[in-house]
Parts: sequence; C-alpha cells; structure tokens
Amino acid sequence: MVALAGLLAGCRAKEPAAPPVATPSVTLARPSAPLGSPLDITYKFVVAPDAHFEQDYRVMVHVVDISDELIWTDDHNPPTPTTQWKPGQTVEYVRTIFVPIRPYVGEATIQIGLYTTATQKRAPLNGEDVGQRAYKVAKLQLLPQSENVLVVFKEGWHPAEGADHNASVEWQWTKKDATLTFKNPRRDSTLYLDTDNPGSVFHESQVVQLSIGGQPIAQFTITPGQQVLKKIFLTAAQLGGGDNVELQISVDKTFVPALMPGATSKDPRELGIRVFHAFVQPAL
Repeated sequence: MVALAGLLAGCRAKEPAAPPVATPSVTLARPSAPLGSPLDITYKFVVAPDAHFEQDYRVMVHVVDISDELIWTDDHNPPTPTTQWKPGQTVEYVRTIFVPIRPYVGEATIQIGLYTTATQKRAPLNGEDVGQRAYKVAKLQLLPQSENVLVVFKEGWHPAEGADHNASVEWQWTKKDATLTFKNPRRDSTLYLDTDNPGSVFHESQVVQLSIGGQPIAQFTITPGQQVLKKIFLTAAQLGGGDNVELQISVDKTFVPALMPGATSKDPRELGIRVFHAFVQPAL
C-alpha cells in the first residue's frame, strides 16, 4: 500500500501544469501617484497561440503593500469578453482609476489574474506567480494626498453620501448651480469630473455647463443611469490670474425626489447631478 501510494504520488507530480492562456502586462501613465488622484492604467493580454476560452473570465487586480497586505482591488470585466479572445491576439485597453485614500504611502505592487465568477477558479497565465495564480505585473509609488491640488466643494452642494454596500464609494449632489474652488496651478491642467444621474426616479437627460469667471469652458450631456468620467482640458489663460479659481457647474434640469410622480421617497432636496470625484491635474 505504501509503495502504491508513492507510485500514485509520483504520477501526480509528473502531470504537466496547465498551459498559460495569456501573458498579462500593465503600463502606468506615471510611476507615482498621490492618494486620491486619477491614474490611467493600460492593461495588455497577449493570448497564447493555443488558448481557447469556453467561458468569460473577470480580470482580478490586487494592489498590495510591501508586506503583501491588500490595499485595494480593481476587479473588472475586460471590454472584450474573454470568450471572444482569439489565439495569438493582443487585447489592450485603458482604465482610469482614482487611487483610493488609504493609510499607506510607499511602494505598492500590482497583481493580476483571471477568474470565473461562477467558481472563482483562476486561469493559468504566463508571468511571475506570487501564489494562487496571481501574477506580479507592475510597481507603483503611492504619495501623500497633500501632493494634490485641493479642490473644495464650496457652494450649491448637498452633504456627502456613501454607498451602503461599499464604504469607499462616496458622492455629493449638486443643486442647479454649484461651485468648485481650487488654488490656481497657473499652468495648463486637466479637470477630471466623475459624475452621473442614477436614473432611479428622474429619467431625463441633463445638459451640464462648466464655466470660469462667467466664461463657458465645456458642455456635456448626462444620460440617466450612465456614470461618465469627463476629462476637460483647461488652459492657463482660462484659469485666470487670481490665486484661486472658482469653477461653476450649472445643470439645465433638476428634480425633487419627493415630488416626482408616484414617488415613494420623502427626500425634499433639489438635486442636479451626482459627483463622485472632482480633481484638477496640472500638466507636468
């Protein structure tokens, strides 16, 4: 019996490992990022020549500190489902995330995997496996939040709220007109405005206009139920010569949940749009 057990163990040890289905890699827009700042991440998967996906996999993204403790996750579905990936194909796409505000600064490591939502089973990939088919793909230096341009929700805003299911998701509703103020970076910058109208009770599109000093700088439409991240280029001339900049957000339509037809809500507030992130990134 002992000899048989040893023989079986030897056979199992010689079984070939499952071949990798793809080679993952990540390119960061910059090697360091302050907490709370936006970061563009390019994901790339080079599909193996003999790979075949019988089900759709989700991309696992874990960011860990120098002690391999989890800081945050960014699991997501790739824009092209894995069942549509072809052998030898290169799948590449960009995601913009906002670095979560956590009590950690220093070096962080990004790990990637592919898993099924049905069984949580992970697919084998080609790369540095740090355990359980999580693959190290990049490093990122996390900087203090104080490195950012401070953006203040000044007038025309309702108090901050958070999601019941995820404490890291927060937003503030505007009224019809709302003001953001920030220190003038005195150079070309990009305004990141992450916003939506959830469409739960108000189902009309809204036109949003942004202006500085009474001069329009951008206009866009919010469709109910679709969260959008607008990246708006601001010239140094548009920011003006003052020490501080006041940016006005105006919404053409507002609503009061308690007054909507068939309303079950008792919320008496005048609501415009929800803003999850408002960030000013000066040009390097």
